[in-house]
Amino acid sequence: MKKEMMKSLSAVLFNCVMGMAVAFVLGITPAYGAIGANVLAFAVGNFMPAGAAFDGVLKEIWTGEMVKGLRAGLNGAWLQSVPDSSSAVDNDVIHLVDVEAEPDVLINNTTYPIDTQELSDGDIAINLDKFQTKATPIKDDELFAISYDKMARVLDGHRDSITIAELQKAAHALCANSNTKKTPVLKTSGAAEKDGRHKMTLDDVIAMKRKMDELHVPTDGRTLVLCQDHVNDLLGTEQSFREQYNINREDGTVGRLYGFDIYEFDNCPAYTKAGNKKNVGDITDVGEYQASFAFYNKRVFKASGSLKMYYSLAENDPQNQQNLVNFRHYFVAMPKKKDAGVVMMSDYTAPTGN
Repeated sequence: MKKEMMKSLSAVLFNCVMGMAVAFVLGITPAYGAIGANVLAFAVGNFMPAGAAFDGVLKEIWTGEMVKGLRAGLNGAWLQSVPDSSSAVDNDVIHLVDVEAEPDVLINNTTYPIDTQELSDGDIAINLDKFQTKATPIKDDELFAISYDKMARVLDGHRDSITIAELQKAAHALCANSNTKKTPVLKTSGAAEKDGRHKMTLDDVIAMKRKMDELHVPTDGRTLVLCQDHVNDLLGTEQSFREQYNINREDGTVGRLYGFDIYEFDNCPAYTKAGNKKNVGDITDVGEYQASFAFYNKRVFKASGSLKMYYSLAENDPQNQQNLVNFRHYFVAMPKKKDAGVVMMSDYTAPTGN
């Protein structure tokens, strides 16, 4: 009896904290969140097995808020204009039909019936990437004493970490592995700095435009994502870019030049001196730097899968007496076709002398 009472009290406390955290995020009076969470717990309990009501009562609520937060984070960055194919996801797998040819267009046709033309289709199954945060411990003693917004801040941290990781993986996927005719990897042409890295210039931006023109990429819907080195290069030498960069833009862009919507990103993929893309998280060596990349929105896609919240209560951890919370989310962003964009890496000349 005493054990059940302690379990119920712990559940009520957990519901209060989580309810107030959700209310804090939504801008609602925290007390209403606490009361509403426990009311919902008892209501759900009538339809759930014994002991299940409290343990799972707020997982769906908070998961929903996490989904909104992740969507806002991804849509507020350079991925915002990329078509969302989440509706095609099934069990964290997406099936895309890769159309390798486009139908011919008849102009002023006078011959009927119109000829048929079969397109080469292929069903491609793509597993979404799995992103998991490490569990955050919250001591039971701390849980009794903290204000309602502590849990909100902890969970916001998980959301931000997942968003950063997903953007980094997306940027990596949208960049070519190496230079080919359909996946150009160009090198900057500006002056070399002391460390040997050649700066980016507006001529390099024009070179990226020219390559996309050669790939017959439509001019409407081109996005350029600059790494921080290249942003600083342009800020230091190009007044037109500097003037646009200083404008506060609500959509997140830092400028628009030569048909590109331009964004800045601090986790662009790095390339070796030979022009090969490094793996996500690899340490850069001498002469290896992050690259900038451009893509055509309609030749890439993004998709979100399931999001699951995991938590364990301190009552199940007698030794540490701490609660644990973490999340798992499935997401992918990648090109539909190889000729989706262009990469601009920093050229390198080894310094001579001291």
